Amino acid sequence: MNTRPMNYWLMKSEPDECSIDDLAAAPAQTVPWIGVRNYQARNFMRDDMRPGDGVLFYHSSCPQPGIAGVAEVCSAAYPDASQFDAGSPYFDAKSSPAAPRWVHVDVRFTRKTRLLSLAEMRQTAALSTLRVLQPGSRLSITPVSPEEWAAVLQVLAQAPR
Repeated sequence: MNTRPMNYWLMKSEPDECSIDDLAAAPAQTVPWIGVRNYQARNFMRDDMRPGDGVLFYHSSCPQPGIAGVAEVCSAAYPDASQFDAGSPYFDAKSSPAAPRWVHVDVRFTRKTRLLSLAEMRQTAALSTLRVLQPGSRLSITPVSPEEWAAVLQVLAQAPR
């Protein structure tokens, strides 16, 4: 029996690449989280993410960034095929199928939420420790503590400020 505690993550996606609505409309409401090209974010997927982990789906690089929904990790990490595709913006000439450099996980839609904007997160004391709010934090994937996860869900259940 697996007694590993569930992990929680905040995963950023540009909505014009993959929005929470795109995830909800995808076959089986699942997408591969391709294109991560940061070693620390890759290591989170490779070493720490497991099926069943919770995901805060965050829209980034858009007029109103923030948490737009909840999802779950639904696969173990496996090689990101986009690294081998010379036509892909995520192509990596130094990577090979025999020695892949980049991995991804599949993410499954759980529910769309009201947008919890970056501004509202900054105004909520219980969320002050979220890595996405820390100066200089630019990682596309960051861990979320169980306390932060619970606080986000509590704030999402309230009317926006």
